[in-house]
Amino acid sequence: MLIVNGVIHTMESGTIPGGFVRTEGGHIVQVGPMAALDGGADPAGGLIDAQGGHVLPGFIDAHCHLGLYGCGDPEDDLNDCAGPSTPQLQALDGVNPLHSYFEEARRAGVTCVHTCPGSANPIAGQSVLLKTAGTVIDRMAVRAPAAMKFALGENPKRIHGGKGHASRMAAAALIREQLTRALSYELNCVQADGRGGEPDLDPQLDALRPVVTGRLPAHFHAHRADDIATAVRLSREFGLDCVIVHGTEGRLLADFLAEERVPVIVGPFLTDRSKPELANLAMENTALLAQAGVPVAICTDHPETPIALLPFCAAMAARAGLDEEEALAAITINAACILGVGDRLGSLSPGKDADIVVMDGHPFHWRTQATHVLIDGQEVI
Repeated sequence: MLIVNGVIHTMESGTIPGGFVRTEGGHIVQVGPMAALDGGADPAGGLIDAQGGHVLPGFIDAHCHLGLYGCGDPEDDLNDCAGPSTPQLQALDGVNPLHSYFEEARRAGVTCVHTCPGSANPIAGQSVLLKTAGTVIDRMAVRAPAAMKFALGENPKRIHGGKGHASRMAAAALIREQLTRALSYELNCVQADGRGGEPDLDPQLDALRPVVTGRLPAHFHAHRADDIATAVRLSREFGLDCVIVHGTEGRLLADFLAEERVPVIVGPFLTDRSKPELANLAMENTALLAQAGVPVAICTDHPETPIALLPFCAAMAARAGLDEEEALAAITINAACILGVGDRLGSLSPGKDADIVVMDGHPFHWRTQATHVLIDGQEVI
């Protein structure tokens, strides 16, 4: 496939006012100005004339519940509240790729999503990073598991308050206890392997092994500043690869988060203050975090904000002070890097997956629409 005559937002090598992108075998093979284009379109691959529109890497929603929740389905699979610790659960087993919102995501240029279990449990389970086109979830998955979901604050208190976990202290203590047990379990596994045997399988602790050994990131649902600080504290105690999700009051700790090198996936902020933790919601949050040097991505938390509004979320963050290019990065290359797939996604660079969106105007203009969307080099819109 050859895309020509576009404003090319490479997201790593600057913007090309009039350029082209060539793909082959599901990957990007060449990017450059029109003057550097040699030959023509591959007849088998096809040609897209952007006609002066904007060409970008496919948008990435860094935290949502797409396919698990939000279609009014009685079978929605967001949370399993049987107990407060469910690390063995895998979002991969619950996502329905035929939910109508997948098509809405594609039409908005969202080509990859990080779908996570809900925040009812202090330890909620394993997330999945997946493309938004396909019918078999295994073939759509980019990384499974992608992270372990933890939750602090009001949600665990509300859901498990009648089961002896009615405080923030209790949620943190439960997480600390399970991580301590997981470290012991990891040691037992290593020792058993050295003896040529196997320990008794504990599915919960086995799921936490890659978290305590730093091989699987820990994503902490945290809105309030004190919950954010608790997430960082727990992560430093156990050497976790920590990412803050939501970070509604993150701007109050911006310097601290920058010093600790903790990324924040910000959102939703196109929503009302429907619960106490959102009392200090401010559109400027993303800009203030970025200005302090905190790596930021933007999410919809779909269905809290519908997934099709991801580009609009980035536009509103720019309106509230975030540098425009940084706002685009927050739904492309920054999101990819925070999710650990910056080598595959998030920019128009040779060798990366051919996930590309062609738009008929600037992506932040309210009337702009996606005219073509490619996932792995195949047109899906």
